[in-house]
Amino acid sequence: MSTAPSFLERTAIADYDAANIQALVQERGWHALTTYERIGAAYTFVKDEIAFGYNRSDDLPASDVLAQGYGQCNTKGNLLLALMRALGIPCRFHGFTIDKDLQRGAIPEWMYPLASQRILHSWVEVFYQDEWLPLEGFILDDTYLRALQQRFASHQGAFCGYGAATPDLQAPEVEWQGRPTYIQREGIAEDFGVYTHPDELYAERGTNLKGIRRVLYATLFRHMMNARVEGIRRSAAR
Repeated sequence: MSTAPSFLERTAIADYDAANIQALVQERGWHALTTYERIGAAYTFVKDEIAFGYNRSDDLPASDVLAQGYGQCNTKGNLLLALMRALGIPCRFHGFTIDKDLQRGAIPEWMYPLASQRILHSWVEVFYQDEWLPLEGFILDDTYLRALQQRFASHQGAFCGYGAATPDLQAPEVEWQGRPTYIQREGIAEDFGVYTHPDELYAERGTNLKGIRRVLYATLFRHMMNARVEGIRRSAAR
């Protein structure tokens, strides 16, 4: 499959020319790496150095996500796509919805009934060795994931909750090894198809909340959700 120039373009959300993104790429020396290593470096950075957490909106520019240092599926995806394009890796966005069941435990229980049943979700696909590879395993940072594995050490089989939906919580496919990665795929409800960049997905499907619910989420609820997530993260054994 050929790759069109649009899979490398800069957009309002994929703003890889921003000073903080360019500084990160230069400081880490990622341009000197092989293609495989560049993908792995950017992917692992977003997975583990950008903590799992809830931003004020899905459609944040990548530079804002980097500056804030945390994100969820869509916002971390915005950053990952921008970093890949900054490194010359063609990539695209794939849009979905996921069932809210996988958020149970990651958010306060009293808040769970207020959440929409279907939540906008996305992953990034990179063009590598003549195929598009889905990358979704970057959502949960290693410390948070390790806390879940410890908390549910005796759990066997499929797991859904706390931000994960995976066939095996103890051995999820989250590390870059030249293959697809996943951590929430088992929670997917609807498939919206692929988009050349995040801006297209949000323009077509909107973001997860509107009106007063959006205001309450941005100003109050997400801070409670982030406190819950941080408490889980801190429970990981040192």
